[in-house]
Amino acid sequence: MRKIVLTFGLIAGAVMSATFLVALPFQDQIGFENGALVGYTSMVAAFLMVFFGIRKYRDQVAGGAITFGRALGVGLAITLVASLCYVVMWQIVYYNFMPDFLDHYGAYTLEKERAAGATAAQLDARRQEMAQFKEMYANPLINAAFTLLEPLPVGGLISLVSAGVLRRGRRDGALEGTA
Repeated sequence: MRKIVLTFGLIAGAVMSATFLVALPFQDQIGFENGALVGYTSMVAAFLMVFFGIRKYRDQVAGGAITFGRALGVGLAITLVASLCYVVMWQIVYYNFMPDFLDHYGAYTLEKERAAGATAAQLDARRQEMAQFKEMYANPLINAAFTLLEPLPVGGLISLVSAGVLRRGRRDGALEGTA
């Protein structure tokens, strides 16, 4: 199982990281909203490896049968490996190439709220929130934890769906499931 998890997890992590790195030079043209769209789209594409990893495990390791729980476990393990790759990549990029990311994001957020009609008091409150977050985010462990929260829900959802689709019982009825 370890080889399958590492192989498919590293492929998924490489896809997410490569997409991010390719889009990075165009961040000013893409913008924050479209950047999020590109990022989450690449995560969905990368996490297709979860499906293929579970299927390979079922067919080559588990003899063609797998329970929902085992399939979910394999999928979540692949998700974790891929997500950790994404976190490592972000740590390298953030601390070496984009240490002013939160300044730009904060300015974007404030401008968006100003355009939506926020009052001066609301903008000041948001500015204070952003300053506190920036202070917390300077800690690499907190930075990594927040970054990990980006891909995990996507991979978790794809793991759930893949486990449901790929579960299969043994032909002799030892496991329940669909064909």
